[in-house]
Amino acid sequence: MQDKRVEWSRRQFMNAAAAAAAAGGLTGAGYAQDAGGPIVLGQSCALSGPSAQLGTQFAQGAKLYFDQLNAQGGIGRRQVELRTLDDGYEPERCVSNTQKFIADDVMALFGYLGTPTSMAALPLLQKARLPLIAPMTGAAGLRETKLAQTVFNLRASYADETALMVRQLVSLGLQKIAVFHQNDAYGQSGLEGVTQALQSHGLKPVGAATVERNSRDVAKAVKTLVPLGADVIVQVGTYAASAAFVRAARQAGYGGQFYNVSFVGTSALAQALGKEAEGVVVTQVVPSPFKTSHPLAREFQAALQKSGASLQPDYSSMEGYLAARVAGEALKSAAAAGRLQRDGLVAALEAMNGQQVAGFPIAFRPQAGKPRFVELSMLTGDGKVRV
Repeated sequence: MQDKRVEWSRRQFMNAAAAAAAAGGLTGAGYAQDAGGPIVLGQSCALSGPSAQLGTQFAQGAKLYFDQLNAQGGIGRRQVELRTLDDGYEPERCVSNTQKFIADDVMALFGYLGTPTSMAALPLLQKARLPLIAPMTGAAGLRETKLAQTVFNLRASYADETALMVRQLVSLGLQKIAVFHQNDAYGQSGLEGVTQALQSHGLKPVGAATVERNSRDVAKAVKTLVPLGADVIVQVGTYAASAAFVRAARQAGYGGQFYNVSFVGTSALAQALGKEAEGVVVTQVVPSPFKTSHPLAREFQAALQKSGASLQPDYSSMEGYLAARVAGEALKSAAAAGRLQRDGLVAALEAMNGQQVAGFPIAFRPQAGKPRFVELSMLTGDGKVRV
């Protein structure tokens, strides 16, 4: 059943299309695939390597919704096909995958995983005038640059996540904050977020250290950060490196707290740490998938039960489900207006800004006084998550 809060009038839809054209958007960018064939969305993400669990969970969650949509007749009797290619969380492979999607003339790109990969693909999708829906990254470079005008960010930014962390920590009197981050655009974005948030309180990080992408070699970072005696170490990495750092830092005598941004992968981090996950904090950009108090979680759990899939509910898979749900609503609206082309899809997405899908606020573009969804969660030693 279509959420009434994502419905809008034909006049609103046409106004959005006109605005996209005036802003140099995708109007005029057609869609050459067979009108009777599937609607193809291209996804490049990690299905192998140390970040594979993140990409696999997100893609499975998205597939859960698209399978449900297709079982109900798809979009005007056309099936929606999510075409996922593995990039191993490496920018060069993501660029190659994006080139393939462009050659195949997909309708849109969807659910790209990570900052360095998405940033590498950004010039290509801008040149091809392809929209990118719900990339799994909170980087400023995919939000605040001219190249990012065709990117529709569903999740909160790393600046939003780190601001919430710092507000809570400072309110608790914890001011000595260090940063352990990935040595690339993702890690730098997180470091900048922590630094900016601390500056607003007249503070700065007591230190920072890095780990290379797709590496668990944290020895140098541990040697750098543990002696600083920080109250908290904010981690901006993926689950394998972050788990390795927590273990090594504790073995080296660190007794403070660990805070992680959502991209770490909550379930994957909890599994990697086991009993050592106790007390580790992770920011979240979607509601808890384990509770039914939120409409999105209820819908997600109901879809899981109906499908009979072996997929276990977690934050990454529910984010994938939500991203697919939003893409599906936009496709439905474009089809209803007789504009099932890229420009119509972009207009439909723009018109969704400020609406809700399954009770989740859609904020593709900044809205004054309306912060994006972010909340804190804490891991337990038995694999559970408290919010």
